[in-house]
Amino acid sequence: MRFLIDEDLPRSTAKILQKYKHEGIDARDIGLRGAEDSQIAAIAKERGLCLLTGDFDFADIRNYPPKEYRGIVIFYIPSNVTVAYILSLIESFLQQEQILEQLPGKLAIVEADRVRIRNG
Repeated sequence: MRFLIDEDLPRSTAKILQKYKHEGIDARDIGLRGAEDSQIAAIAKERGLCLLTGDFDFADIRNYPPKEYRGIVIFYIPSNVTVAYILSLIESFLQQEQILEQLPGKLAIVEADRVRIRNG
């Protein structure tokens, strides 16, 4: 799969994606540092990329209907956690191939102990 990595996730997210044979494009590398959510969403939609983010604004299906995207994945990241924790959460998500297959047109909320998937 091809993913757009929002700037609130660690830069090393792209390396983890590569480890699992996925492509990751970091928003910071394509001129989207500090961009509005709507701009990030538009690029994800235009390029057919699944969005990876920690920003729960993307959970608003009225503004970001999942059916219009290759998938929106929001990681629940508690405050005061380490980068290692975040990367571990991302890696455990990527190991769940059956969930990855369901992503197009869906919203996924990833927590440490579960993944919730919502249709759009």
